[in-house]
Amino acid sequence: MAQSLFISLKSKHPKATIDVLAPDWSRPILQRMPEVNQAIVMPVGHGALKIGERREIGLKLKPIGYHQAIVLPNSLKSAIIPFFAGIQKRTGWRGEMRYVLLNDIRLLNKKKYPLMVERFVALADEPMTKLPDKIPSPHLVVNRDNLQDALDRFTLNQKRPILVLCPGAEFGEAKRWPATHYARVAQTKINQGWQVWLFGSAKDLAVTAQIRSSLSLEVQAHCTDLAGKTSLADAVDLMSLASAVVTNDSGLMHIAAALDRPLVVLYGSSSPAFTPPLNQQVKILKTDIECSPCFKRECPLGHLKCLKELPVEWVLQGLEGLTAVSSITSE
Repeated sequence: MAQSLFISLKSKHPKATIDVLAPDWSRPILQRMPEVNQAIVMPVGHGALKIGERREIGLKLKPIGYHQAIVLPNSLKSAIIPFFAGIQKRTGWRGEMRYVLLNDIRLLNKKKYPLMVERFVALADEPMTKLPDKIPSPHLVVNRDNLQDALDRFTLNQKRPILVLCPGAEFGEAKRWPATHYARVAQTKINQGWQVWLFGSAKDLAVTAQIRSSLSLEVQAHCTDLAGKTSLADAVDLMSLASAVVTNDSGLMHIAAALDRPLVVLYGSSSPAFTPPLNQQVKILKTDIECSPCFKRECPLGHLKCLKELPVEWVLQGLEGLTAVSSITSE
């Protein structure tokens, strides 16, 4: 979602050089954003204060002579490096008490900017500036050489339409649609002549294995489990080939959106009112039970009804609607 900010900055300052200080895992995504000049690896882990290390990083960046730092996290520690880098203008929302570290502090009106992407894009302008009528959508550029290499390494083909399923969610169980439901979607689409690619991290191996093993033996050959095998760069490039994607509210959901894939998104404990997918070809599905969204990692009531009662039929109908539109558009 930060790419929407980068696009806004480039539209206002076409000659600007944008460097991004971020964790190493995010580098493959940043390298696929044409607005970004370079990704600078943030070696200090999430949650670690380590003022000395942050000071050292800032001092190393100081000779570059950046004109402005835009700090997206609201934590105090995230503002330490720009301060020690001596960057003249250090912009960010007030967040934790960091009045010395930032000198362009904005007071966030959550009602005015309900979406996270709006809060990011608002930092591209001076305070009180009206947001653009249309927030620019993220758009990742595929690395064609890596794409072909990944196809060869995993012996993948495009003989059948590709349905990508992303059944994991780093946040917790309360964001994960049941594996049995995903398996029914996979079985139906394979029977209709599709193939299925399962994406996720090594933490998702149990659920992707359950999905594949739940399929009838004759269709398992058309379901490829890539969880824990692909790098993030591979996942981005391979997902660009998807005819459609079904996913929980997760990081892979935002990648699919930035690739503008026809996308069905399943919400449980979270809400599309804060971090929705930012593409046009999307069907958002959620139940309307009273306790959702609770924003918890685990279901406080222990029943996970918000996900278990989200029907497979809704997802299949969503896919049919999206892929029909996609087919018409492509002809």
